[in-house]
Amino acid sequence: MAGKDFVMPAAQAAHNYPAHDDHPTEKLSIAVDPYDMADKAQIFKTSYGDYGYLPVFFVVTNDSDEPVALSGMRAQLITVNRSKLLPADTDDLVRRLSHPSRNDRPGVQLPIPLPTKKKVKGAVSSKTMEEINMAQFGARSVEPHSTASGFLFFDVSDTSTPLAGANFYVTGVRDSGGNEMMYFEIPMEKYLSAPAAKKP
Repeated sequence: MAGKDFVMPAAQAAHNYPAHDDHPTEKLSIAVDPYDMADKAQIFKTSYGDYGYLPVFFVVTNDSDEPVALSGMRAQLITVNRSKLLPADTDDLVRRLSHPSRNDRPGVQLPIPLPTKKKVKGAVSSKTMEEINMAQFGARSVEPHSTASGFLFFDVSDTSTPLAGANFYVTGVRDSGGNEMMYFEIPMEKYLSAPAAKKP
């Protein structure tokens, strides 16, 4: 693990993922692919799950002839008990990774014990910062006939089953004329119930 560098997974068109929502009229599709299993999460140098974060691969495919603006986009993971989770920003991630003990609150069950040999004395390594910056979804727009992708990180430390019965909502996507599109809604059960072979 020590020498491994993060490599962004190659994105397929959004409609190829089990958990997606198509807008045929606007020729836009959005998909989410949670990295909730250890084998998938191995692409990261940092074990985000140890710190209470769920990485979600976020894919936007624009099959239209016009660019789509994402600068005002808002993504939310709504859990089965109606908790609204927003993606963490870089500062949130760095703060948690720098002070892992703050996540060790009573009643919070983490899947794996917090690492003890990490050198996290108030700061994260340059390698970790590089990984965060490379991994996070940062597209401000999606050009015609192209796909944008990256990771959103959700703080699920207070949620025992963040995906079961949850829905993923995306609002604030705008067409080239500045008009806001209808929201996207992706039931996470589409991902959970998909045959393993169909998951990219």
